[in-house]
Amino acid sequence: MGFHRTFGTWIFIQLGCTVALPNVARDATVRDCSINPPYLPATAKNTTQELHNLRWQMRTQNISAYIIPATDAHLGEYIAAREKRRQWLTGFTGSSGTAVVTLTRAAVFTDSRYWTQAKREMDCNWELQETISNSAIVSWILEEVKHGEQIGFDPFLFSIDDWGSYNNILQNSGRFLLSIPTNLVEIVWDSQRPPLPDHEIYSLPDEFVGSTWQEKVANIRDQMDKHSQKPTALLLSSLEETAWLFNLRGQDISYNPFFYSYALLTVDTISLFVNNMTRITPDVRSYLNANCPGSCVQLLDYHSIRETLSDYVKGNVKIWVGTKYTNYGLYEIIPKDKLVAEEYSPVMRTKSVKTQKEQELLKNCHIRDAVAVIQYLIWLEKNVPKGTVNEDNGSRYVDWLREKQAYFKGPSFATISAGGLNAALPHYRATNETNRLLSVNEMYLVDSGGQYLDGTTDITRTVHWGNPTELEKEAYTRVLIGNIELTKLIFPPRTSGRVIETFARRALWEVGLNFGHGTGHGIGNFFSVHEWPVGFQSSNIAFTKGMFTSIEPGYYHDGHFGIRIEDIALVVEAQTKHTFGGEKYLTFETVSLVPYDRNLIDTSIMTEPQISYVDKHYEKIRNVVGQELKNQKLQEEYDWLVKNTKPLSNGSFVMASLALLFSTLAANLFLQEASV
Repeated sequence: MGFHRTFGTWIFIQLGCTVALPNVARDATVRDCSINPPYLPATAKNTTQELHNLRWQMRTQNISAYIIPATDAHLGEYIAAREKRRQWLTGFTGSSGTAVVTLTRAAVFTDSRYWTQAKREMDCNWELQETISNSAIVSWILEEVKHGEQIGFDPFLFSIDDWGSYNNILQNSGRFLLSIPTNLVEIVWDSQRPPLPDHEIYSLPDEFVGSTWQEKVANIRDQMDKHSQKPTALLLSSLEETAWLFNLRGQDISYNPFFYSYALLTVDTISLFVNNMTRITPDVRSYLNANCPGSCVQLLDYHSIRETLSDYVKGNVKIWVGTKYTNYGLYEIIPKDKLVAEEYSPVMRTKSVKTQKEQELLKNCHIRDAVAVIQYLIWLEKNVPKGTVNEDNGSRYVDWLREKQAYFKGPSFATISAGGLNAALPHYRATNETNRLLSVNEMYLVDSGGQYLDGTTDITRTVHWGNPTELEKEAYTRVLIGNIELTKLIFPPRTSGRVIETFARRALWEVGLNFGHGTGHGIGNFFSVHEWPVGFQSSNIAFTKGMFTSIEPGYYHDGHFGIRIEDIALVVEAQTKHTFGGEKYLTFETVSLVPYDRNLIDTSIMTEPQISYVDKHYEKIRNVVGQELKNQKLQEEYDWLVKNTKPLSNGSFVMASLALLFSTLAANLFLQEASV
């Protein structure tokens, strides 16, 4: 059975019969809670029993509301299956969003990227609140919770910053936050809950390391010594921090080479907390005990971190923490007079600036990654017209192509492969119910990336194989212009990304268009595809030479098409005529090396400098990726590359310029004749 939506009517087509039904304006892929009984798509989870059991636990704790974030104790974006409490409870699989349950109502708060997805996955027990801000969540809770009642939360799932945000709004409200270290969702989940991951932990080969772990420890201790408050210890909670400091990797979390851990670095000891000591191979033990800077790494049980910290703070000490990635469960046991709290730890800030070796490694992995993406685009050109490619098999094919490249360790996230109207959902994932056959008559967006021993990649390209509409071409070109204008911008050192991200939006704003997601994020060397704290949000740190970030403007026309053009760029010194204050200004160098879709570019709305920028970038792609294609003996791909990186200035821009020139000459001749 198929469904074809028409104006005010659903047409059912079954066994060749067509029947017109009365006006029922419903999208069959999303829920409809306005009717009785409510309509639920097959993708929605029935959560009635889960909510009943959770509310029973809430009554035993004497709380009127319970907050369930979509994170773990390390507060990262990606988490293991065991940690997906909110997803298990609600059915909603989006990475961003918080659930709140009271004794009578339940709501999920998420941003615009996930609104449609939430309506596909949640049943009508859950209200969708189309916001993600802490203030909106607390405002909703205040309406539901009476004066004098308590609001429960798991302290290990709240950062210090988030706890402070909630607590500040609740001040003087007569409602109180209650820290409950035993998670109530876990009690309900219990027997069905997956075990804690225990995959092997391994060290990076020397050729893929920018600095040894001993050098990194010495660097961080030096920063501790120079700090005005003289901390005696640094607590590391983010999985990125421990992986970076020790040059270790694991596979506890899908798409991320991390392992569940904490670290406590003091002025004379090093403690690494991991679950299941059998994960640490003899080789890694030797690695962590070689050339020790004052002391070797002591391996402790993952679950002993709170006890160890409690013992440590009994002495004359001061502990340095990053409030963004340290959970409240650890923070609440540290006396405030023994705390040195800053938004980001020195490890977070230090790892964001890549060494020269790390920069070269990351550039090299993008060259090989470009080969795989180019092969994918060629495969699409050949097979989409045959009607054999859908969103799902397309996403699996691009992942398979990356597997053939050197040092590949897996995809860096679940590929976003979206055709037509599905591309209007920025974080769309194909399911059995939504999987769409790709068509030459529709836009196609593919956002994909790879994990390699030398780096992490993330690239988005949008293409159209047929005749795009004027709106599609204009929107695409303006997205491209935004990418170009931000990339070639020259700005002072220590400029925050939020100050300059509007350059990626200006061309869209000029015609009343925009996009609802962030403009870019950091990326690392065999690391998280979204590496904090680099990017263009207000909470990101200022740009410094040596940082990598994505630049990814887009436009999403609901129900029709979506566009995103994403490149990874390195922050480099700019060549300027003057040097104000004696400091070099900065700009971006694009390291993603896949050409844009010529079929969607309207050069008539581009300026000459913008076209010149693309031409120079295409020349770099031909030289760099072209050589790699030759090295891999990929002649067909090389020929495709040469064809698709021809200068834009040889096309319609020249014709438009000539037309303007002839028009001006004609006008001048007319004026001369008129004056005679």
